[in-house]
Amino acid sequence: CRRAERMGSKGVDDLIEASSGVHFSGFHLNGVKPTNSEVDQLSNSVPESVDKQPFVIGVAGGAASGKTTVCDMIIEQLRDQRVVLVNQDSFYHNLSPEELTRVQDYNFDHPAAYEAYLIKFSTPFLANKFCSRFRMLRAFEGLEVSLEAEGFVFVHSILLGLRNAFDTEQLLCAMEKLRHGQPADIPKYDFKSYKNVLPVRRVNPSDVILLEGILIFHDPRVRDLMNMKIFVDTVRSSKFDIFSADADVRLARRIRRDTVEKGRDIGTVLDQYSKFVKPAFDDFILPTKKYADIIIPRGGDNHVAIDLIVQHIRTKLGQHDLCKIYPNLYVIQSTFQIRGMHTLIRDAQTTKHDFVFYADRLIRLVVEHGLGHLPFTEKQVITPTGSVYTGVDFCKRLCGVSVIRSGESMENALRACCKGIKIGKILIHREGDNGQQLIYEKLPTDISDRHVLLLDPILGTGNSAVQAISLLIKKGVPESNIIFLNLISAPQGVHVVCKHFPRIKIVTSEIEVGLNEDYRVIPGMGEFGDRYFGTDDE
Repeated sequence: CRRAERMGSKGVDDLIEASSGVHFSGFHLNGVKPTNSEVDQLSNSVPESVDKQPFVIGVAGGAASGKTTVCDMIIEQLRDQRVVLVNQDSFYHNLSPEELTRVQDYNFDHPAAYEAYLIKFSTPFLANKFCSRFRMLRAFEGLEVSLEAEGFVFVHSILLGLRNAFDTEQLLCAMEKLRHGQPADIPKYDFKSYKNVLPVRRVNPSDVILLEGILIFHDPRVRDLMNMKIFVDTVRSSKFDIFSADADVRLARRIRRDTVEKGRDIGTVLDQYSKFVKPAFDDFILPTKKYADIIIPRGGDNHVAIDLIVQHIRTKLGQHDLCKIYPNLYVIQSTFQIRGMHTLIRDAQTTKHDFVFYADRLIRLVVEHGLGHLPFTEKQVITPTGSVYTGVDFCKRLCGVSVIRSGESMENALRACCKGIKIGKILIHREGDNGQQLIYEKLPTDISDRHVLLLDPILGTGNSAVQAISLLIKKGVPESNIIFLNLISAPQGVHVVCKHFPRIKIVTSEIEVGLNEDYRVIPGMGEFGDRYFGTDDE
């Protein structure tokens, strides 16, 4: 039993709030932005399996709300993909012999372990008064207090129902293995003996992982693993019923399931439902609905919602895995024409004339795709036939900024698409592998009022890009107004740029394998500027 010492007086209301709070043993600080000194470390510390990341879908909802039915329907429609289902129910704690004797008091729906509090009062009188008041309140059923020396009060649990129901650490360990392309052993929990039984379920790495459970959204460490979060709702009988009809549907399903599958009698099911299940839904499960990306009313009966979800999953599976991690990264759809042009400009034997010709074609495609991410306004025009055509008007406040000198190769394509566009320039001098020093910039004076297309054909370590984007932001350009255009991108550079600037958009034609020991993009296309402008040594 852990004792958390709380200094100073603590009111009854505070204790109630603390008892329903979430207690975690640790946090994963994935959202912290790195400092400038960490750029090189980030550029060389990309996860080894970044190109093997599965698409993780969390499915939450009340007990017997239809979560498993929704998962089964998704799996059925994705039968041509590798899909695996991981149930949170598999990670219940084994009950000890002592707990088995009081299994009716065990709360299988409680998310957080809070076993004891040590509260210090300024005087023994106040401590004694708190204990007396505490014992009078029926709201604290399941807790006991004892008066300690020197004004301390020890508040502790007397019911097993306050113990954490799930082994979240084991769940996180299994998910970590699956996300890194390793098989994981999932426990098999027997609801008749209340313990894990053999054999365990071996789950192999898959394209899609469905993670299902009543409290799967409660722990932020588990939520952070998910690419999509779905909350399954049951129907309501009228607009005036907020919880009751939902609860009736879940209760009916639970009685049918627990009596048939788990061998329990109706009396036990009803007692557990009123004592633990319904309060846990109101206190812990329903509040996690706010984390959902998609809410499915009527559960498995909502075929339209499930069809839309499956379509979205198929779209994501067709993307590069980095696009699943960073929604602000856009890779233009590959065709045989695009692959053919990449083959030519990557070939070391391609002549300068052919290199420039096919590079210009690719650059034009990237620029056109990037322009498609600019804001548009609706506009109506009269056609030569006298008809009305409803279209859109191009963004007027726009400029380009090229990173000298490779970025200058993209200026002609931008001018061909946007007549009279202003183009600024940034020169970043490279001093070794780690140091980047800005030595020249010439930008439009009103650049802060414009959308900016940043031009650099190759995104390698991301260090130069960070310098250039930082300068634009310093000049007053909103981060969301910057679109970074390049032909090829290394995963290391994508990580660095997206972690520093999550609101900019990156548009590229292909994602590379990575960087070699000399920080060169591989397979790459060599020194782009030298090959394009004909200044290579040979």
